[in-house]
Amino acid sequence: MHFSIPETEVRSGENGSTYVAYNIHVNGVLHCRVRYSQLLGLHEQIKKEYGSNVVPAFPPKKIFTLTPAEVEQRREQLEKYMQAVRQDPLLGASEMFNSFLRKAQQETQQIPTEDVALDICLSNGQKVTVNILTSDQTEDVLDAVATKLDLPDDLVGYFSLFLVREGVDGGLTFVRKLQEFELPYVSITSLRSSEFHILLRKSYWDMAYDGDVMDNRVGLNLLYAQTVSDIERGWILVNKDQHRQLKSLQEKGSKKEFIHLGQTLKYYGYIKFDPCITDFPEKGCQVIVSAGNNELNFHVKLPNEQMKEGSFKVTRMRCWRVTSSVIPIANGTTNPCSSAKCEVKLELAFEYLMSKDRLQWVTITSQQAIMMSICLQSMVDELMVKKSGGSIKKMLRKRHNGSIHRTESQQAVKSPPLLTKLSSVSLRGISASNSANDISGNDFHGNYAFEGIGDDDL
Repeated sequence: MHFSIPETEVRSGENGSTYVAYNIHVNGVLHCRVRYSQLLGLHEQIKKEYGSNVVPAFPPKKIFTLTPAEVEQRREQLEKYMQAVRQDPLLGASEMFNSFLRKAQQETQQIPTEDVALDICLSNGQKVTVNILTSDQTEDVLDAVATKLDLPDDLVGYFSLFLVREGVDGGLTFVRKLQEFELPYVSITSLRSSEFHILLRKSYWDMAYDGDVMDNRVGLNLLYAQTVSDIERGWILVNKDQHRQLKSLQEKGSKKEFIHLGQTLKYYGYIKFDPCITDFPEKGCQVIVSAGNNELNFHVKLPNEQMKEGSFKVTRMRCWRVTSSVIPIANGTTNPCSSAKCEVKLELAFEYLMSKDRLQWVTITSQQAIMMSICLQSMVDELMVKKSGGSIKKMLRKRHNGSIHRTESQQAVKSPPLLTKLSSVSLRGISASNSANDISGNDFHGNYAFEGIGDDDL
């Protein structure tokens, strides 16, 4: 998740006085508005709970009213603070931090706590309506969906809720996986558009886990519906002979056999992203990116109209980062800017081991850059758990005494230090963006699943 504070607002308080509100954006979309005093209160709570040596630096109080330049300086400092807390594996996963963001989101959207009905979409287009509270967090809503579907507790963690946008042509754009710091009802309502839906979909990558899901009737039906949908959307490639076999199995109601055949097809289990731009193999190339099977797959259209396909394995990515920059649409300054006058440009860049002694940065410019980053991180999480001999079930978030904690394996891969594993490779450091508009210099992910690859393996 990418946190930023790209803008401030002067708002009126209850007694007629004015104050500066700092607009916290997640993935370029407004999540909540908070005052400095609220963030200071959060900082003091975190410091009391975890100690001063763990907590990042917080901008100091000022006695006098801030000048516009001082407001801008504080905005930058608060943004860096929020990014640092979120990226810390202990603080960013803490219930203290997440509950603060959930409460602030609800207050910002001015949605009272009350009983509501929320529609959750399944892959086959069906909708499941669950009765929840507006203040229910993502895990609560997922549990409610599982209960409504009669999905066993031990399989709930194999699925997640995703925010998606459906185009007029029926195309599906994955915006993000819903997180523990947000309220699904508030998130979907605040978008004020019927294009957006919440979708239930499997959240793992390794098809070996399909067996666990298919042993249950409800799990089998969900996985079958997803496989059928992915084939119909063209996300899974099928030739004529395979199509005949699949149709025959479908007519017989042989769901397990249908899925088993699907597992042998190209791009099974991949998420396909909207067309975007890459600088590989040269700048300005159009590309369709898909994520799955521990890789990012590229379908690149070269300037000479020639099409090329290639894959980047997650185990060869030394690190990756997401950057966002504010681009003005109309005249005026870019910082601060109102959402009506600027847009956020998102980029995912990863450093890839092209050969035994050559690392190269590859950049993707896409509004789905953060969703791509989430996919990479979850692939790394799975690989590390598997490498340690663990189980995906142990990797899943669990509720302990009313709060959510990550397992040790998740904490380890959340934001590891830079690796210096390959003595034959000159590992370059991460330089901050030179752009004056860059608002996310610290959204950086090291990769514990990075492997040394010899020339014979390339």
